[in-house]
Amino acid sequence: MLRVNGIDVFYGDLQALRSISFEVLPKEIISMVGSNGAGKSTTLMALSGILRTKGGEIFFENRPIHLDSSSRIVEMGIVQVPEGRQLFPSLTVLENLELGAQFSKAKKAKKKTMEWVNKLFPRLEERKHQLAGTLSGGEQQMLAIGRGLMSCPTLLMLDEPSLGLAPILVKAIFDIIKEINQQGTTILLVEQNVFHSLTLSHRGYVLENGSVVMSGTGQDLLKNQHIRQSYLGL
Repeated sequence: MLRVNGIDVFYGDLQALRSISFEVLPKEIISMVGSNGAGKSTTLMALSGILRTKGGEIFFENRPIHLDSSSRIVEMGIVQVPEGRQLFPSLTVLENLELGAQFSKAKKAKKKTMEWVNKLFPRLEERKHQLAGTLSGGEQQMLAIGRGLMSCPTLLMLDEPSLGLAPILVKAIFDIIKEINQQGTTILLVEQNVFHSLTLSHRGYVLENGSVVMSGTGQDLLKNQHIRQSYLGL
């Protein structure tokens, strides 16, 4: 579904990604793990067209997309739920969700998708007329994911969905991610919670200093001594 071939990304003169290559197959959950500053969020922004690559290629469903606009990339089916949620706090829950359905495919499916989102997140249905800025952290994360789903993604990219959440909410968010995947949506997950993300994932990639240094199945990476020492404290 997604193939990334040797991309380089810079912030001015500072190189953030160094010849990154990886792939995502249909209906997989892929985790991208690493410490702060490793290049995880930068990778997602490059895939979304927010940051431009200075080398390499990105293919989505066998079509090159590294020169496409971010709006075109969303329309094709790649949707990012950003770190920090980036909601519109002065709009209601319902208005935030409706903003996710801006393109033709999403507009046509809006009613059906809204029913699915409300089934995944009953709390959003209960609070649909409440301002997004008044929701709890967990509810805001649910809303951010729900808004992403309203765009009818083929590939949903989640950037630190568990950040700042209480442990019981972290488990709930990961359970929902698993359910979204089981219903057919491919997931690319960026997470600092290495144990939860690799436990959930079919495969994973480890980023360090802007490069992929390791890859494998989620279970194999959890057994790796470097991962256990560096990221799990074992």
